[in-house]
Amino acid sequence: MSKTERQKMQAGEWYCCLDGELSALRHQARIAVHQHNAELPDSSENLSPPLAALFAAHGENCLVEAPFHCAYGINITLGCNVYLNAGCTILDTAPVIIGDGAMLGPNVQIYCAQHHKDRALRAQGLEIARPVTLGTDVWIGGGAILLPGVTIGDGAIVGAGAVVTRDVAAGETVTGNPARPRRL
Repeated sequence: MSKTERQKMQAGEWYCCLDGELSALRHQARIAVHQHNAELPDSSENLSPPLAALFAAHGENCLVEAPFHCAYGINITLGCNVYLNAGCTILDTAPVIIGDGAMLGPNVQIYCAQHHKDRALRAQGLEIARPVTLGTDVWIGGGAILLPGVTIGDGAIVGAGAVVTRDVAAGETVTGNPARPRRL
């Protein structure tokens, strides 16, 4: 029996994003995100109910500021005490794991999808999903972009506006485009 496009996506294989099941999941995420973005903040909740129900898992004391956007939501796992500032976008075609104590500045973008480089296949919606992992106590500066497949080690810092194309070691600080280690 052949795999569904969702199964291919979850297995890290090439899949077609123009699939009915995947479209329905993205629609479900858009509804939850819209509800989250339209809600008045409630200091008694650690995460808005629409996102809490959508995400794969989340720890205590997480705060996701509005506006927020994600592709599916079902592939996002937040540790405890995670903070996502306004304007964060997570295109979670693969697992996105954000460790305890991580802080993401405004307009941080996390991309898991990599579209096919062949023009004709890209036009057919062919892409592949690569996971993104952020360790504990990571700080991602405003406007940074994390590309598919990167891992940010525990305690690392990604400077504002950096474009992260490869893994960042634990405790390391990177800046620039492409992001490179920086000594402080």
